[in-house]
Amino acid sequence: MGGMTGPFSLFDALDTRSHPQRMMLTAEMHLRKPLRLEAPCQMIQFVMLADDHEVDAAECFLRQHISATARPRRFWTGEVDGFAFAFERHSEFITYSFIAPGRRSMLFDVAQFAPIKSHVDAIPGKLIRANHVQLLDTGSGLPAAEQLARHFSRDDLISSTASDGKALIWTDFRIHEDGFGRLLIADRGLAGSDASLLTQRLQELGNYRKMALLGLPIAQDIMPRIDLLEQQLADVAQRIADERSDDEAMMADISRLTAEVARIGAQTRYRMSATQAYAEICLDRLDSLDVRPVAGFPSLGDFTERRLLPAMRTCAAFTRRLDDLAERAAWTDALLRTRIDTQLARQNRNLLASMNRRTKMQLRLQQTVEGLSAVAISYYAIGLLGYLVKGTHLLHPALSVEVLLALLVPVVLIAVMLGLRRLRHAGDVD
Repeated sequence: MGGMTGPFSLFDALDTRSHPQRMMLTAEMHLRKPLRLEAPCQMIQFVMLADDHEVDAAECFLRQHISATARPRRFWTGEVDGFAFAFERHSEFITYSFIAPGRRSMLFDVAQFAPIKSHVDAIPGKLIRANHVQLLDTGSGLPAAEQLARHFSRDDLISSTASDGKALIWTDFRIHEDGFGRLLIADRGLAGSDASLLTQRLQELGNYRKMALLGLPIAQDIMPRIDLLEQQLADVAQRIADERSDDEAMMADISRLTAEVARIGAQTRYRMSATQAYAEICLDRLDSLDVRPVAGFPSLGDFTERRLLPAMRTCAAFTRRLDDLAERAAWTDALLRTRIDTQLARQNRNLLASMNRRTKMQLRLQQTVEGLSAVAISYYAIGLLGYLVKGTHLLHPALSVEVLLALLVPVVLIAVMLGLRRLRHAGDVD
């Protein structure tokens, strides 16, 4: 049995038969491991919008400020100056998380992160969210109302239980004087990785909610333009019903309107689709948190749904109106083209009728000319025959020249007409 180097050495052929994506798909399931959090600790997280250039800058930041050996793809964890660190890249943003363990006498004491100030200042990208999370153990009791009032907006403070009542959370969704939003979590019996998972889900809920709301100002800014385009489309449709309207001017108007709708759609389609996707993720995270209201406070679920859903409905309504406008513009364009085609068909019909009249006139003229030609030919033919008859009269004096010529006129005329008709038919066949 010598030579066996591993538990699967008996099946070495499996390596050559593996799907090219097998290892990548397996690794995908283990990419987003939450950082190990245990109460008490604090975490600050920065959410930075990032395009392709800033993704490259983020990798340079990791190698220069965090670890020279960092080779991140989407997720990377390490340590910097005694702080646990996590990097995670999403499709449109990157999160940078720094964790400081241990109890602090003050809630949300951002001064403890002073040793990493130079690293934080060097983070690339545009900041879309910065949040300060504090995880408390409840050995010394819950924070008093006075403490909460000092660190949160009293009018906006919400509180809920989560994880089947094993955690109590507070937040106000405000940006405070230190530039951070705040989230306070009290551990009331979270076991194992529950604290880490809870914090990760709460952060994802806030991050995806902020990303989802990026579509709202775009929809609100463009809605008046949609109103104007709808009115312009209605005006064009009204003008189509007036036969005196200029088709060329209407075609120019509908073409310009259709192009404008297409431009708006191209500029907003991705953001509106991303907004819908982020909103669905938010609702999924909210369901997984199992939040319950606390008496006397609005709950996290109520606040999220009350603020997020109307914004999402606005974005969805914007998308529907834009799609409907594009469809109605296409219908109006088709209607205008139908009107133009009908007018062209009418003009063609009138033209054909005019050509038919001209053809009939030409036919009658041709018949008249043909009749005159027959008479003229017959006249000259009778003249020639007259000489022949006169010569015959000299041989037979009893014959009357006038009678013979009179008898020959209808015969010659009929013969000439038949000859001309046969020539005409022969030309038609050719």
